[in-house]
Amino acid sequence: MTVVSSQKNAEALSITFVAEFDAAVERVWQVWEDPRQLERWWGPPTWPATFESHDFASGGSASYYMTGPDGGKSRGWWRFTAIEPPHRLEFDDGFADDNGDPVPDMGTSHAVMRLEAVDHRTRMTIVSTFDSADALEKVLAMGMEEGMRQALGQIDAILAGSTVG
Repeated sequence: MTVVSSQKNAEALSITFVAEFDAAVERVWQVWEDPRQLERWWGPPTWPATFESHDFASGGSASYYMTGPDGGKSRGWWRFTAIEPPHRLEFDDGFADDNGDPVPDMGTSHAVMRLEAVDHRTRMTIVSTFDSADALEKVLAMGMEEGMRQALGQIDAILAGSTVG
């Protein structure tokens, strides 16, 4: 099982995912830095992602959309705030409108992703902290926890070099 745990912390306005992979830290880092690999796992299998831009540098940004089973699109954006290859990535994360502009009503989260070597494997820890309890509750109601578990579950196939899906 790729995802070891997921834990909500209502007091800290955060949700933490821990996953482990049978690959070196440097290889797992590539699934974040390469937008073609990233779009093979970001989003649950029924909502595949397409990255329209991915300026993977501190101060850079990314924009993407996920396409649902009915063809509807849900857009998002990231702003990279810290990148320390191959162990740490931080970014602000939010929803976007049809033009790719941030939707403030949906709130913003800040994600801190860390990779560490553990017993010949790589442990990925992602802590997403939300700017309000309302924003946290909205994404949980939208199925974010299960969707992220499904998304992370697709990484093993990418690391093994096979096609996801």
